[in-house]
Amino acid sequence: MAERAQRPPAEFEQALRELGLAGDETLLGEPLTGGVSSDIWRIDTAQGPVCAKRALSRLRVAAEWTAPIERNLYEARWMQVAETARPGSAPQLLGQHPGLGVLVMRYLPAAEYPLWKQQLRDGLADPATARAVGQTLVAIHAHSAALPELAPQFDSQGIFFDIRLDPYLLATADKHPDCAEALRALVTQTQAYRLALVHGDVSPKNILVGTQGPVLLDAECACWGDPAFDLAFCLNHLLLKALWNPAARSGYRQCFDALGQAHLQGVNWELQAAFERRAAALLPGLLLARVDGKSPVEYLSDDVHRAPVRRCARALLQAPVATLAEVAAAWQRELGT
Repeated sequence: MAERAQRPPAEFEQALRELGLAGDETLLGEPLTGGVSSDIWRIDTAQGPVCAKRALSRLRVAAEWTAPIERNLYEARWMQVAETARPGSAPQLLGQHPGLGVLVMRYLPAAEYPLWKQQLRDGLADPATARAVGQTLVAIHAHSAALPELAPQFDSQGIFFDIRLDPYLLATADKHPDCAEALRALVTQTQAYRLALVHGDVSPKNILVGTQGPVLLDAECACWGDPAFDLAFCLNHLLLKALWNPAARSGYRQCFDALGQAHLQGVNWELQAAFERRAAALLPGLLLARVDGKSPVEYLSDDVHRAPVRRCARALLQAPVATLAEVAAAWQRELGT
């Protein structure tokens, strides 16, 4: 490895050996960056490189934010279901150590699996990639919705509340009293619909662009719930990217449309219009949460960028729309495009 190679934490070494993924060889690796909820390492073993992660009890954000460390058990289960629903849509699961809270998967090199967030940041907004993300996501949703017997394996709504609903929507409600009722209603709505397996963190930072299709990472929030949350969560980032790289706004809108349409076309477990209405209702709540919740996006660091998000999101919370296209149109009007 490179000169940065170092011994991984003892818990990682113990997990690899007890899972049969390493022998008595000296293990070297390097920490990987980008996550706020887990320690993540690339580790070389005699069998080849692996990626190992261990959930943190306190997330690396400015606000106080804690979550149960057993959550990567549900991530491992999500990976197994995703692989069945859409082969290649998740990294190959190599093992999960419940006692140490360590999950091990195949290491996917960046040269072969670029991060979608980096492509979008650089203005490479390819609707074909977005469409593939939508198709992959809805395939997992539809597959699981047809297998309600999977639900008991994902009885993790408490974790989903701790990592998503509370720090995003309820924390934002505290900062916007006049929108608090609408934001709390979104929490109630999301908790009420338990229809399929939800990833919970479908974000460009958690999507690799592979040659055989997108690969989804970091399903720590996986639960049996409302798949409309996954769609809204991902589309939200495509709206926000317009403030990060204004020159690529047209491409981001095309990606928004392509991803949303691809996903909606695969909804077969309920009426598409009902599903879309919930996703459209969630979008402004998540928009506002990414500037005023416990996990604000790092690239909107001042009120000049945050102001249009607040105006558009607050208006849509107070006067909800029924379609994703209406949300996108309101956002374009706010940006003057």
